[in-house]
Amino acid sequence: MEMIVTLAAIIVVLTISSGVYLQYKNTDPSKTKIRRALRLNLTAFVPCLLMAMILFAPSSAFAQSASDGMSSGLAYLGAALSTGMATIGTGIAVGACGSAALGAVSEDQSILGKTLIFVGLAEGIAIYGLIISIMILGRLG
Repeated sequence: MEMIVTLAAIIVVLTISSGVYLQYKNTDPSKTKIRRALRLNLTAFVPCLLMAMILFAPSSAFAQSASDGMSSGLAYLGAALSTGMATIGTGIAVGACGSAALGAVSEDQSILGKTLIFVGLAEGIAIYGLIISIMILGRLG
């Protein structure tokens, strides 16, 4: 198992170092070498990560006592994922809406209120994720 973790760490270090090298020493404007190197590193890292998850999952799944079970651990994981994924989605949505709103407002300043509504709706995604997390954590206590 330590071999898989070591291999994954080596792949991560190689990915970062090759990315830095190609970013500064690459003369190709289309960045095909960078894309090829990233694709190669990802095809090496993802199977290594999956093997580590498969090998480490049985030992960590039974680390808690039988009275707690996995339900509380999975509830905490679900609460974290609902907040985390909602904020990632919010970042993507606000990035797209915010840049478009800024461009539209620079053309016509009278539509500022309408653009703020769209950005606010995009930010609402994070609030929904936080509410779900609170509901999940409320059931544990």
